[in-house]
Amino acid sequence: ICGVQMDIKVDGLKMEVMRKALDQARRGRLHILDAMYNCIPASREDVKPHAPRMVKLFIDKEFIGAVIGPGGKVIQEIQRETGTTITLEEINNRGEVSIFSVNKEGVDKAVSWIKGIVAVPQIGDTYDAVVKSIMPFGAFVEFLPGKQGLVHISEVSWKRLETLDGLVKEGDAMKVKLIGTDPKSGKFKLSRKALIPKPDQQSPTENES
Repeated sequence: ICGVQMDIKVDGLKMEVMRKALDQARRGRLHILDAMYNCIPASREDVKPHAPRMVKLFIDKEFIGAVIGPGGKVIQEIQRETGTTITLEEINNRGEVSIFSVNKEGVDKAVSWIKGIVAVPQIGDTYDAVVKSIMPFGAFVEFLPGKQGLVHISEVSWKRLETLDGLVKEGDAMKVKLIGTDPKSGKFKLSRKALIPKPDQQSPTENES
């Protein structure tokens, strides 16, 4: 403290009185802080799960449109489904995403959703996908938010399948592996079979003697 101002109506307050009052206040403040440190020696790394919070993410400029979606459809869906308020601005040639929520759960869901949108799929990575539609030649699955790929019928099982009827339906969860992209369309090619242990070859029947 380098300066003190005290507004009083009574004249004659001595400097010594003011000095003693400030010293007492200092000792009282330090006593309270010592008691607080005994209970909480360090600040918490995180606030309580139900406490309001704000998180910032930075994304590449090229993904701003994907996060917003046509007419704001995607960002509105994220806010609606997670109970958050999200703002997105382009600052210094990148996207700054601010997520506001009344609890940790909402923030975590929104962060995970947005990270999924901006993620760049890598061949060989595995994903928890959801079946979106069934076709005679395979199943289209969403393996990241807004990203779909085809699990060809030959990549569903090690067994030869004629149809997926009764085996896979819309809404089913499916663990898949990204095995490539179509050279013509650029669409993602996924495999469920690649994550299933290959059945042992049937041992030949021994010749009877």
